[in-house]
Amino acid sequence: MQELYSSFTDTLAIYPWAETLLAIAGLLLLAWLVNWIARAILRLIFSRRLSKDEQQRGAQLRMPQLRAIARFANIAPALVIAAGIGAVPGLPEIIVTITRNVCGAFIIVTIAVAAGHLLDYANLVYQRRPDAPNKPIKGYLQVLKLVLYIIAALLTIATLVDQNPLILLSGLGAMAAVLMLVFQDTILSLVASVQISSNGSVRVGDWIEMPQVNADGDVVDIALHTVTVSNWDKTLTTFPTRKLVSESFKNWRGMSQSGGRRIKRSLYLDQTSVRFLSDEEIAHLHRFAVLDNYLDEKAAELAEWNSSLIEQGKDPINSRRVTNLGTFRAYMNQYLRNHPGIHQEMTLLVRQLQPGPTGVPLELYCFTNTVAWAQYEGIQSDIFDHMLAILPEFGLRVFQQPSGADLHDISQHNPLLLAAAPQDTQ
Repeated sequence: MQELYSSFTDTLAIYPWAETLLAIAGLLLLAWLVNWIARAILRLIFSRRLSKDEQQRGAQLRMPQLRAIARFANIAPALVIAAGIGAVPGLPEIIVTITRNVCGAFIIVTIAVAAGHLLDYANLVYQRRPDAPNKPIKGYLQVLKLVLYIIAALLTIATLVDQNPLILLSGLGAMAAVLMLVFQDTILSLVASVQISSNGSVRVGDWIEMPQVNADGDVVDIALHTVTVSNWDKTLTTFPTRKLVSESFKNWRGMSQSGGRRIKRSLYLDQTSVRFLSDEEIAHLHRFAVLDNYLDEKAAELAEWNSSLIEQGKDPINSRRVTNLGTFRAYMNQYLRNHPGIHQEMTLLVRQLQPGPTGVPLELYCFTNTVAWAQYEGIQSDIFDHMLAILPEFGLRVFQQPSGADLHDISQHNPLLLAAAPQDTQ
């Protein structure tokens, strides 16, 4: 055994480069072994914590921790190489110095990246809090990561060139204007993030509408530079965070929190169908229970008014009478007052708008007692279905532009048009 060792050392003495390569290989093997041991020890130390997080908070929290453990484990082989490179025979001093500087820079970058993963883990833990959507910290953590990476970059450069970091920092004063220009979006976004977080104008989960960036949906993420909105057509819109401060947008959170969603829709009636009601028609409308009080009060009011006209000797043409449109308006008002899907504590109006070429708009202005989209549309549709179906009872018609079928029916039943039509000569 002694003779074999002596023969081996004699051979290495003949080939010094082989001794250097063998020493480097041994150093690299030792570094790999130390890395494996360090990773195993860190996993063993944090295994209980990782299992607890995975059980209580989900596997999503496990990934940043595993990445941080892997990064921290990489520090150990860098330390081994930095400490052992000087013991490798035959290496020039400049190679030893460069290797140590590179190892030092690698350690700095590794620590910065591992710290970034820990900040990601902190953000995931914070998002589990009930009040996290109201006060997101993702933007602040991104700023902290940016500062951390800038410091790590300065220290890395200083380590590689073997200079004092303060010398590099002193040179940054001359580069302040350039840095302001380069990071102006980051600075503006940081200010916007602070304002949004402080006043609570936008939160994750809010429904916002911002036509200038084609955003109409729920906010799914508020980061330092961008805000991501999941639109109702399942597309994603991403725009700079600063636009939430510099431009206008609509936030539907107030509607969601109020418990009522507005119905503001008009039914266009044919103006030629509006007329006075006869006594027989009024008696016929008494079948509607919701109109009893209205018709009785209206009859008493009109009787008093008209009797005063007779006493004054005025012409009967000046007397007041009940109209079918006014009665229908009163009917719809009472119908909404008794509808189980309408919020009775909010504004409720049935009003007539200015007539136009498309008829007389009769607008419903009220609020449902639910903010769920499907239920809201169902309630609104049921109300207007009822309006369209009940209109003939009041002698009213819906205004509708004539279609091709209407013109065809007119031409088929008009003898003048039939006589003017060209005849087949065959």
